[in-house]
Amino acid sequence: MPSTIVHVALAGLLVAALLPDELFDRRAVAVAAGLTVLPDLDVFFGSLIAGAHRSLGHTLLFPAALAAAVAVDLRRPEPFVHRLAGPAGGAVAAAGLFAMTAAGIGLDYVVNGVNLFWPVHDQFFAANGRVVVSNQRGVVQTFVELSPEPTGDGGGSQPRTTDNTHYSTGVDPQRGDEPKNVERVFPVVRSGWQLLLVAGSSVVVTARLWRQSR
Repeated sequence: MPSTIVHVALAGLLVAALLPDELFDRRAVAVAAGLTVLPDLDVFFGSLIAGAHRSLGHTLLFPAALAAAVAVDLRRPEPFVHRLAGPAGGAVAAAGLFAMTAAGIGLDYVVNGVNLFWPVHDQFFAANGRVVVSNQRGVVQTFVELSPEPTGDGGGSQPRTTDNTHYSTGVDPQRGDEPKNVERVFPVVRSGWQLLLVAGSSVVVTARLWRQSR
């Protein structure tokens, strides 16, 4: 699974690409990073709500609700987002919410899957597939499948829900009671592409902030 550092690295690249020079600063990066971290905080609710991680904070209803709250706030005489991110707080918040959706939720969606529409619809979805162009078969894609994804726990082709799915984390390694000596792993980077993403994002964001400070 991507670590929080990897999520934030992608968020930094996104806001660096989206925001013009006059809006891109440390505060904008902090807003995007903070919003992107929010979905992963659902890991702390695993002991209270079964299958909370990748569900409670990773539902698309979360950024949708925040976007609605920002829209309402911007209609106020003194919007909170302006105090948080300056006169262009609306644009900064929009970029941050996009980063949250793409980097905070979307990245997990393409790596292992998330409960996209929880609690309205309790099922984990993952963007597992490929798109290829073959000289014999034409364009072949396997992202859109009509059959449910196997649970991998002997349950056949039953959809993955909060009842039968648990993502191991350093905070909540196992569902239910855990032995005292249980290993808790807090990932930093798990693969070469994640390391490349973190390093590349660090260079891009630092360079843009340095340019802004000149």
